Amino acid sequence: MAFMTVAKRPSAFLPLAMSLAALTLVLGRVAFYGAIPGADEGIAAHLFQILIVAQIPVVAFFAAKWLPRALRSSLPILALQTVAVLVALAPVYYFHL
Repeated sequence: MAFMTVAKRPSAFLPLAMSLAALTLVLGRVAFYGAIPGADEGIAAHLFQILIVAQIPVVAFFAAKWLPRALRSSLPILALQTVAVLVALAPVYYFHL
């Protein structure tokens, strides 16, 4: 099966969109309020946490469904999903938020 055929599946691109949304939340918070950790986490931190944790079952479903069917097409997507999560988590680690 072709890479783009697998990549068009919601279980493939939804974790990427969730990571992008989480990254946008972090960068938006840093842009508006600075990189100083607040006393209260706030709604942005809670949404970030929900977006990151909610990816786990979606990625697990993708791996369970597509790894046996199309190994060569699904491995790069899993790697891309992993990189997207790490990119979303990097500003939190860097700014100690």
